[in-house]
Parts: sequence; C-alpha cells; structure tokens
Amino acid sequence: MATYVITVIGDDRVGLVQSLADAVAAAGGNWERSELAELVGKFAGLVVVTVPDERSEDLAAGLRALDGMLEVHLHEAGTPAQPAADTITVTLDLVGNDRPGIVHEITSAVQARGLSIDRFESEVTDAPMGAGTLFSCRAVLRGDETAFPLVRADLERLATELMVDLTLAAGDDAA
Repeated sequence: MATYVITVIGDDRVGLVQSLADAVAAAGGNWERSELAELVGKFAGLVVVTVPDERSEDLAAGLRALDGMLEVHLHEAGTPAQPAADTITVTLDLVGNDRPGIVHEITSAVQARGLSIDRFESEVTDAPMGAGTLFSCRAVLRGDETAFPLVRADLERLATELMVDLTLAAGDDAA
C-alpha cells in the first residue's frame, strides 16, 4: 500500500468533498484522515489516503480530473518521526483582544524554547457588545518536557502584555 497526502484548495461550492471521495474510491483507496475547511469563500484541506501500489496512477489521474474545480497536489507521505522518550504534548488555549502580530508573538515564544507546533487552529470573532474583535487559538505543542515550564513562563508574560486568557494543559486535547 502507498500512503499519500492530498492538498486541495479552490472556490467553495457544494460537492467538493464528494468529488475527492469519488477519486479516492475509484482508485480503490482508503480515506484515512482529513482536515478540511471553508475559509472566507475558499475550500482548503489535507487528506491522507492509502491506495494499493498498483493503483497509485489511477489516484493521480482521478485527482487531475478535478482540475478547474480544485487545485490538487498529491504528495507521497513521509515516515512519521518517532518522539524521544522525554517528549510530551501540551495543549495551549488562548483568548483575548485581537491585534496584528499576535500569532507571530505566540509562535516566536514557542519556537524560542525548541517546541514543535503539531496543530494550530485560530479564529477572530466579534467581541460581545461591540467591544472590538477577539482572537482565539488552540495549539498542540510537542517537545522536551523540561522546556514546558520555560515556555509557560514566556507565554504567561506575553498573556499579561497582550491582555489574553491563557491555558496550558498536559496532553493532546485537540486531537
């Protein structure tokens, strides 16, 4: 079996997921995991599929047939890295007033301590009673457990500067 990651983007419309599913099924493939979303009128996502080795070209041909509807790229999957014994995951939840640069500041603090961001979801919404906009994010961070007290302190200092609520919890609550 061959494992592939399919990336897609295009104008949102009814039937896009079905069209992808049709191409995978026609190649005898198995849809294993996906992250798909509509974002400001665009449909974008990632799909992990497996197909019998001899049907890989069938999958590629089926995906090429979606040209014009979706921009599709087919990538051979890599080998997942095996985490070190002292590697842990922590979920970061943050909510506060939105402002330019907030993602940069959060990710800089995480990267400075050598942590990896395995997942990052964010959105900006209207604050209650017309009080501006709120930024919220959830991130799953992975790294050496000794780095987390340091990144917690960095993020708590940042939370005070940015006037945001911050929660760090052990484990991958976002998966």
